[in-house]
Amino acid sequence: MSQSPSPGGPEGPGGAPAPDTDVRVARASRALLAGNLAIGCGVMVVPGALNDLVASLQVTVAVAGQLVSVGALAVALGAPLLAGLLGRFDRRRLLTLSLLAALMPNLAALLPVRALCILAAAVFTPQAAATINVLAPPGQQGRAITFIFLGWSLASVLGLPLGSFIADSLGWRAAFCAVALLSLVAAAWVWRTVPDGVVPPVLTLRTWRGVLTHPALMGLVAVTVLSASGQFTLFAYLAPYYRQVLGASPGAVSLLFLAFGAFGLLGNVLVSRWIDRLGPAHCVTAALALMAVSMALWPLGSTVLAMALVFTPWALGCFSSNSAQQARLVRSAPSSAPALLALNSSAMYLGQAIGAASGGVAIAGSGFGSLPQTALWWMLLALGLSAWLGWHMKGRAAHG
Repeated sequence: MSQSPSPGGPEGPGGAPAPDTDVRVARASRALLAGNLAIGCGVMVVPGALNDLVASLQVTVAVAGQLVSVGALAVALGAPLLAGLLGRFDRRRLLTLSLLAALMPNLAALLPVRALCILAAAVFTPQAAATINVLAPPGQQGRAITFIFLGWSLASVLGLPLGSFIADSLGWRAAFCAVALLSLVAAAWVWRTVPDGVVPPVLTLRTWRGVLTHPALMGLVAVTVLSASGQFTLFAYLAPYYRQVLGASPGAVSLLFLAFGAFGLLGNVLVSRWIDRLGPAHCVTAALALMAVSMALWPLGSTVLAMALVFTPWALGCFSSNSAQQARLVRSAPSSAPALLALNSSAMYLGQAIGAASGGVAIAGSGFGSLPQTALWWMLLALGLSAWLGWHMKGRAAHG
């Protein structure tokens, strides 16, 4: 990866990064984490506010859930296209503008606006990972990437329960406006701390062709699609599930989201600490296995407390799986990292669209009871593919 001019500054003794460089990278990392927090809150505001959206817009749960599908599909299609079109832009300006990128009277008006606004995620998330991969010292990229993805975990800890509470108390429009204010703050922070001149290698047609025709790399991207499909089959409908199946109050729903986010943050912290030692592939597979356990045990969560226990493994693996997956892709093909990260972001949102759609179909057909089984099948496919790819790629590396 290259950049011009170098934002890192001079090296210290023995070629190690100078202390001033470490400070700059740390500040940029925190700003990018805040940006992912804003992006994560923007993505999660719809699932958190789904109960009020259903009541306010007077539509069914399955129909309202398609807001998740529409937004996710827009990002899935936009991430690789925008990564190519915006490849020559300085990342400081690009990341800030993406954060700057709701007051709609009905669902028909809200759907296209949601699709356009969430395109910021198509730019910010993969480019933040590509940027920190350039800035981080050699050998520390995995930890740096997983650190900035703590923003998504914090979005689950803070944004999802607060968004749910604000939507239930003041309406979904207030929750959307809170996300807009958070995005303004994050944009200012990124502008002040990310150095000028960070431009990862431009994504040429040759780079895209090499990635898109590489079976193992595309298999890794497929793991993200399957995993996100499994998660969002359930995740997109958690708020109405808690309310209608468990009979949880608005306060209890917010607490369940808070607990999920807290364990999600813990999982990401643990992966960030151990990923460079254990290896990204092992971390991804372990996270997928944890999520499959929760989905298999989901019917046992018949009360609020039991549900908190059942979803704990899922929460531990939820955000840590994608953080480790980003690092896994970078390590698998460093020279193609920007393309792979854009594709992985696209895959994540494609999976969210597929999951929200399949969950909506399941609810429309047989109610909430079929959601965990549908989610489990998606997750088992992701787990099996991830484990097989790990074995296959390790075998190829051993034979040169």
